[in-house]
Amino acid sequence: MTELPPAARRFGVRCVSVRGLLHRVSRVGAIGLASAAALAGVAQAQTAEQGSGKSAELAPPIVLSSPLPPGAGGAAPLGVPSGSGAGFHSPNSPIAPLPVRNDVVPWSVLTDLTKKTTKDGIVPVFNDAQKGMHKTVQRIQGFMMPLTPRAAHTYFLLTSVPLTCSFCMPGGPESMIEVKAKTPVRYSTEPVVVEGTFTVLTNDQYGLFYRMVDAVPVK
Repeated sequence: MTELPPAARRFGVRCVSVRGLLHRVSRVGAIGLASAAALAGVAQAQTAEQGSGKSAELAPPIVLSSPLPPGAGGAAPLGVPSGSGAGFHSPNSPIAPLPVRNDVVPWSVLTDLTKKTTKDGIVPVFNDAQKGMHKTVQRIQGFMMPLTPRAAHTYFLLTSVPLTCSFCMPGGPESMIEVKAKTPVRYSTEPVVVEGTFTVLTNDQYGLFYRMVDAVPVK
């Protein structure tokens, strides 16, 4: 972890590497969420302002970033592991879940994979649908996880579950996309939609499964 200059530290935000973020999210669950929330500390005030009058109604499971199992109630259901799958977007979250859109790839497609252990670690085993998306232009919606304390970003993670939500449970690497944008994307606690060249990563050094390059924001 790298400390920012004094001017940036006044905002209470620290930079973390992608490797460090993935490690924390997968290893410590709720603690990883708190660390991620600290990373986006500047935006916490926006959460209170933007989410105060919103209702966290659940969208149909096929397009939810993290489908809520039937009868799960407000807490994460038993048997839902932290750091794997699509994660869990709690109905108690002040951040509304992803809206229904027919023009984006649903997270259920991206998180439907298996993993295998090799001498280099745990690697994804992509299905035919995911392989077919390799090096094609795709449009995906999700929650922005900034890696630097700026208002707009050209490099960030797009996640299926808002990592600034203390009620939610993070998913695994299959619930995150490394985004390298062509034009800066303004940070928001609301869902963002980006379109760019999508690639699947069979053995990424940071443990990522997906990347999007030349991304641009889409309304």
